[in-house]
Amino acid sequence: MILYENIPLGPLTTFGLGGPARFFIEAKSGSEVEEAAAFSRTKNLPLFVLGGGSNLLVADSGWPGLVLKVAITGIDQRPGRNHEGKVLFEVGAGEIWDRFVSLAVATKCAGVECLSGIPGSVGGTPVQNVGAYGQEVSETIESVEAFDLREGRLRELCKEACGFSYRASIFNTTERDRFIILRVTYALTPGGEPHVEYADLKKHFEGRETRPNLAETREAVRYIRGRKGMLITPGDPDSQSAGSFFKNPVLSEAQHEDLRKRAAARGLSVPAYPALQKSKKVSAAWLVEHSGFARGYGFGHTGLSTKHALAIVNRGGATASEILALKDQIQHRVEELWGISLQTEPVMVGL
Repeated sequence: MILYENIPLGPLTTFGLGGPARFFIEAKSGSEVEEAAAFSRTKNLPLFVLGGGSNLLVADSGWPGLVLKVAITGIDQRPGRNHEGKVLFEVGAGEIWDRFVSLAVATKCAGVECLSGIPGSVGGTPVQNVGAYGQEVSETIESVEAFDLREGRLRELCKEACGFSYRASIFNTTERDRFIILRVTYALTPGGEPHVEYADLKKHFEGRETRPNLAETREAVRYIRGRKGMLITPGDPDSQSAGSFFKNPVLSEAQHEDLRKRAAARGLSVPAYPALQKSKKVSAAWLVEHSGFARGYGFGHTGLSTKHALAIVNRGGATASEILALKDQIQHRVEELWGISLQTEPVMVGL
């Protein structure tokens, strides 16, 4: 285990901004994770676990304690016993998520194809129950191997123990900061059909006589994400972001009716998407755009992506303070106009 000091965190994130870590360790094994945890405990240092850096905003002052980057790699594939013909993939937390998805699709195993192109590492996917285009990782996660900081030991948590819900799990709610994820096991369906239920995907394949296969679905998802600036593309100014900054709100019947009336008063109708209606979710992007924040909206060194209203981007030289100021501006206006409080997706580090 090598200990570094005053390492800039901006280059390790997709936002490309934020101050330094007082101490930094890259752990490539479970034992190194245990060593790092012991170091932070004995030195009484606050600990932050860094994955792919794709879904976080680092404070301008950085992190005053230890940043631990989990770099455990490896993808092991095996038949799933007592899993109704499923194939199990045990994946290191430090693996690039899209590399795993690519492998799953190449081996014709269904279950994560709609999650193609999502930046970041495997270890981050259970934390926020990552989802897109009608799929969530909770649908395929079999178990999570993690180091329990409270008990000082390795543990294996089954799917049920992870407490998955919309963009949430015990890892970012009730047991936040307790576990360091080392490996994740996914149960995928060999020879399964791709999940083509989301409106954007249906539109992409509209008029086609044959059902798309897994590979075609993956490429379609990546194409759609790229068009919306949701792929990390070198040289694309819309790529310097944390992806969607706001969650799609989940409303009660009364809240939805209030929203519908407010929209009607302005001569608008709230868009209805089957994939969102099932859980009474509404489009956060629609709320943002109809609150005066169009794609490409500028705000100093930051602004909104030219391709997607939910992505706040670093246009060059932005600070975390500027990002937060734009976030606050959007949240305030949406609540003022629509009576809805937008919740953020990125993890706030040192803020």
